[in-house]
Amino acid sequence: MTAPLNLGVIGLGRAFTLMLPTFAVDPRIRLVAASDPRTEARERFAAEFNAKAFEDAEALCADPDVAAVYVASPHQFHVDHVKLAARHGKHVLVEKPMALSVDDCREMIAAAKAGGVKLLVGHSHSFDLPYLRARAMIGSGAYGRVRMINALNFTDFMYRPRRPEELDASKGGGVVFSQAAHQVDIVRLLAQAKATSVRAFTGNWDAARHTEGAYSAQIKFEDGSFASLTYSGYAHFDSDELMGWWGELGQRRDGGAASYGRARANLAKAASVAEETAMKNARAYGPSGRDAFQTGGEIAHNHFGLMVVSCEHADLRPLPNGVMVYGDTARHLDELPSPKIPRAEVVDELYAAAMLDQAPLHSGEWGLATLEICLAILQAAKSGSEVKLRWQV
Repeated sequence: MTAPLNLGVIGLGRAFTLMLPTFAVDPRIRLVAASDPRTEARERFAAEFNAKAFEDAEALCADPDVAAVYVASPHQFHVDHVKLAARHGKHVLVEKPMALSVDDCREMIAAAKAGGVKLLVGHSHSFDLPYLRARAMIGSGAYGRVRMINALNFTDFMYRPRRPEELDASKGGGVVFSQAAHQVDIVRLLAQAKATSVRAFTGNWDAARHTEGAYSAQIKFEDGSFASLTYSGYAHFDSDELMGWWGELGQRRDGGAASYGRARANLAKAASVAEETAMKNARAYGPSGRDAFQTGGEIAHNHFGLMVVSCEHADLRPLPNGVMVYGDTARHLDELPSPKIPRAEVVDELYAAAMLDQAPLHSGEWGLATLEICLAILQAAKSGSEVKLRWQV
């Protein structure tokens, strides 16, 4: 029997709730500890998982029963929490974005090396099996080289309940830090070449939610290929419509008229910042416990909107149930079975790194390269000029 990895969690907020259905049922993971400032979240975690709960991240990282730490705290705390875990000799999985600056990322990488631990950055949707399958298909050489990638995602991101800092780009808010990290990761995974430069525009179109809510970016790669990335979080068109109404997290969506505009309608019930923050906290782990975050019923693989990879002899389109191949003379679906455990690929990589001493794909260097492109999107949009890249892998 495979020995489980004893995992501690820093931050029981929204990021943790998205990974909870994975960690709670994957036999390779044992949730043994968590830290969070909210008393109700700590008490619920301790009771549901027969685990330790700490108010302080330092105490969690010092616990000898913890072998690896999942850093799911708000973006601005990632650098301190990763350095803390590494100092205590714990392997680390840190949520995207890795940090808010290149210098912070470099400090995190150095801390992991000094501590002799593995550092992984995720979960991003580049862990999802359809994208990994597409990467393997491209790597086989059967379809020729990648020449162009088009990525498109429209969501209601801007109208989900937010804390004030999540609507402040200087503190890691807006769609570029939170959502471009997914899209950039996927595009880099599939391009299989180093990015060299970025051009971009961003949209900031709602004075009541004054941060970047949309972007359009172009990435150039060293082999001459290029990618176009478009994202909008303004809750009008929903690109799940292009995915057969499978949701981003693999759940069945109701695409009917009755569900249209739900995010804006729910947010309108919050009459103050405090009420919106309370709505945000209600979506986190705590009072309702783990049952509120079980997927239940039929699930598909996660996705991040429309993605078309144009190779020399085919266009490849990752889907929630496989990869559609549009070849020179015919098209076919390279089908994938439904997942038994959602996002199990994250555990595949984490377990291999922490327990089997394998180098992770989504390493600290990988996370730094993705963050550099996210920062370049903001810089290019502000300057109107092409931004050259330095830290790509």
